[in-house]
Amino acid sequence: MRTNRTKVMKYILLIFMLFFSACSVKNYEITQTKIIIIKSPKIKFVDLGYLRNSDEKIELELFIAGKCIETITVNHLICTNEGCMSKSGFNEDYLNEAYPDDILQNILLARPIYSGKDLQKTADGFEQHVQNQHVDISYRVDSHVTFFKDRKNNIIFKIKDTGE
Repeated sequence: MRTNRTKVMKYILLIFMLFFSACSVKNYEITQTKIIIIKSPKIKFVDLGYLRNSDEKIELELFIAGKCIETITVNHLICTNEGCMSKSGFNEDYLNEAYPDDILQNILLARPIYSGKDLQKTADGFEQHVQNQHVDISYRVDSHVTFFKDRKNNIIFKIKDTGE
């Protein structure tokens, strides 16, 4: 009787391992090495990072001296090494609570922010300048650099090609 119970437990353990390992498989369509600069109230970072994305998920891995110090994953929630939270919760904790929920994913994917408000096309991308009582944002995207600066809240994102 004991050996049957042991066999059953082994099969259950194997099924759980297969199930959980299948959930953790990361299938990203695009992986890029970037020079990342982030300055916000909670994150200060300047070094290389990997920006990976698929249709459903974005992942930003930040490295210092070859060691991953932070992973930020964006899908319906935003997850960091400290845990997962809503997009508005992430903005409140890491950026600024006045930002729209999709601002981080739009910056990481070099897409217009604030639903394209004040968008000006340039020869190699676009620029946006968004000002209101809460923000003073300059946002520029071209084929090699994404640059976001909020002067009012002292927040900077710069994502630059490594030149490879």
